[in-house]
Amino acid sequence: MDEKVVPAGRTALFEEHRAHLRAVAYRMLGSLAEAEDAVQEAWLRYDRTDTDEVSNLGGWLTTVVSRICLNLLRSRAQRREEPLDAGASGEPRIPDPLLGREGVVDPEQEVLLADSVGLALMVVMESLSPAERVAFVLHDLFAVPFEEIAPLIEKTAAATRQLASRARRRVQGQAPAPDKDLARQREAVDAFFAAARNGDLDALVAVLDPDVVLRSDGGALRARHSVVFAGAATVAGQAVLWGKLSPFARPALVNGTAGAVVIGPNGKPLSVMAFTVVAGAIASIEVLTDPERLNALDLSLFEA
Repeated sequence: MDEKVVPAGRTALFEEHRAHLRAVAYRMLGSLAEAEDAVQEAWLRYDRTDTDEVSNLGGWLTTVVSRICLNLLRSRAQRREEPLDAGASGEPRIPDPLLGREGVVDPEQEVLLADSVGLALMVVMESLSPAERVAFVLHDLFAVPFEEIAPLIEKTAAATRQLASRARRRVQGQAPAPDKDLARQREAVDAFFAAARNGDLDALVAVLDPDVVLRSDGGALRARHSVVFAGAATVAGQAVLWGKLSPFARPALVNGTAGAVVIGPNGKPLSVMAFTVVAGAIASIEVLTDPERLNALDLSLFEA
């Protein structure tokens, strides 16, 4: 008869799955802090449960953290509280960005970014219903079978498949897959900042997709905290207005794609900018300017 696992061993078993659980929770919630809370709650439930008979601990823990996230998403939808829900413009908020430096390997970030879930895709996922988001994340991003997802969202496997399909169509329609070549992404982003710095509208329009969308999230304390601009000419006009900030833009990886962190001369962060580059042109730009959320980010990698 096998000896019962001691508490230290149980802790070690959980820690083997922690990074995966954080990745699941982040994709479902779009909040790093809430993802950490969900994983901690999953640990508490694990600690109170006899799992000796559980044959697939990773699957069991994924179900537990998914159920916690689903409840949070449902509560969020019911309360519709700011800033986690749609802003004054009706657009979803910009989720917490994952930041890194090109060429700098962070093992923890690598797990979170294993599927290269760009910020534009995360924004679209904010508009999904709780059940759609859970079905899409678990099936499309983590290959969980519909038969295992169905009981979680209290649907049949067929209905769960339909939810994921509907979510997939919305995501693919509003968040196109970025170019895989990071160098090509960076070339377009650098061209954008150079044109903005020079006030060159023609050069800006040339690097932008005709249907480019720019989303800016300044936080709930600002009157127009969620602002959207669409079309190359309109977005180029906005970029020219921000041109004076271009010299302060520092290259960054934002959710695994080419982006920038803008840090003012006083050392305070002004914005995080994520770009989706498709076929060499910028298809979407997400700009986080919320001071409270910016100050909560670890920007030590970008200090001069």
